[in-house]
Amino acid sequence: MFKLSDSTDFRRSAVGAALLISPVFQLTATVVDPGTWGDPREAVSYGDNPPLAQLQSALYHWSWVLLPLALLGLMHLTRKRGTVLGHIAGLFAVLGFINLSALLMGDAVEWWFGQHYPAEQAEKLFDEVFNLPGVIFAFQMPWVFLGPIGLILMMIALTRAGFVRWWLPVAGAVAWLSPYVTDYGPLAFVWGGGNIVVLGYLGLKVLRMSNAQWASYYPSADPGVTTPDSYANTTA
Repeated sequence: MFKLSDSTDFRRSAVGAALLISPVFQLTATVVDPGTWGDPREAVSYGDNPPLAQLQSALYHWSWVLLPLALLGLMHLTRKRGTVLGHIAGLFAVLGFINLSALLMGDAVEWWFGQHYPAEQAEKLFDEVFNLPGVIFAFQMPWVFLGPIGLILMMIALTRAGFVRWWLPVAGAVAWLSPYVTDYGPLAFVWGGGNIVVLGYLGLKVLRMSNAQWASYYPSADPGVTTPDSYANTTA
């Protein structure tokens, strides 16, 4: 794995590893997040344990940086079927998770307000900052919804491509839509656990593929594109 001299091997390995690391980071963030177990007002819970509050922000950030990169790699598996849907999913995921990651800087702002003002005033100040039109339309709307939508669409595209079974997009939809219908707290494990199941399954499946299987998704009719036969010839 991760042979720098072999583009096929490196891409496959990088995609598989990212699909495993991203949900592990997210689940760990949920575990260490003081808000998961304490006061649902982050201005309060973050102040209860500032080091863990900063750690969870960093873990969420890197989880959401790695995930769209992995999904861009998964677009390779939709080259023959589900191509349009796969490209739409990849675009949505990148736009969504980049903006979600940027919004994590708000955790530090909320923690600072909580350290210097009463909880109610801290929340009011935070809302005033993050309800500015520039913040809403540049970072929040509609971008915060595109990440989960992109994930679900990618699972559907992979199902259409024949790479996974129907249960994967169903399980993914339950996990990734749960934060919009559940309260902040221990129920976040529905999201984190679902990520581990769905993305972990995909990551292992990609890592267990042979390089020839990965290369087989290149359209053989395109000139200069790797196919299983050409790959075997170049590595023989």
